Amino acid sequence: MNFPSYRDRYLPAMTPRQIAALPDKAWAPVLLAKGAIEQHGPHLPVAVDALMGQVWLSLALARLPRDASCYVAPPITIGKSNEHTGFPGTLMISRDTLRSQILAVARQAHAWGFRSLAVINTHGGNVPVLVPTLREIRALYGMRAGVLQSKPVTDISAQESTFGIHAGEVETSWVMAAALQHTDPAKAVCEFPARIGDPGEVRPVAAPALVAWASKDVSASGVMGDATAATVAKGQLWLERGADGYAAAIAEVCRAGRPAGP
Repeated sequence: MNFPSYRDRYLPAMTPRQIAALPDKAWAPVLLAKGAIEQHGPHLPVAVDALMGQVWLSLALARLPRDASCYVAPPITIGKSNEHTGFPGTLMISRDTLRSQILAVARQAHAWGFRSLAVINTHGGNVPVLVPTLREIRALYGMRAGVLQSKPVTDISAQESTFGIHAGEVETSWVMAAALQHTDPAKAVCEFPARIGDPGEVRPVAAPALVAWASKDVSASGVMGDATAATVAKGQLWLERGADGYAAAIAEVCRAGRPAGP
């Protein structure tokens, strides 16, 4: 087993003495990848969200300027995925457990001397817990805390942009480009939870009134999008763009916290 490609920034790869001696803990952010283990249709592994957190870190950190100092915490790979109940392969934790895990990382990072936490989140179901927890971290520990945002994929159809929310064209292309050997594109399907122009005001997403939903309510396959449109070439292009976006966001957090020079 090897440490990640960003070993020199990976806190679990350091000794306690090395962590204690880091000179920039007062401003250098600790990066936390927050993912999930859940079904992603018949063609993708259940570890997609956990995998993508590591993919984004590996690609983005390699793009950082030399003076962008940051460190990486161990990832939280299981998320709040109760919307995917009923499909084999889904693991989930409660909102209270997720909150406690994020608070624990922040509490320990603060005790080590760090004062900034930035999250790469790869599962939408984590957001309703993640955002208020980061506010709580700011209030409890006085740390800067936030979620890193990258560039959205724009060169897709309006239908996919609106309702391709899970295991569709974009996500499938990412994983095909990053880990083709763990995918089965021949089993990809096209299935949407709704169509642009459908009558009615109540839908799972992108509607004036949203209904609480589980994947099995709106998708027989677990896919919400057109996975059949995914390609390795698209994934490579979109990974490059996304990594550029994350690198820029990380660099900005570094610049914002770094003390001004003499």
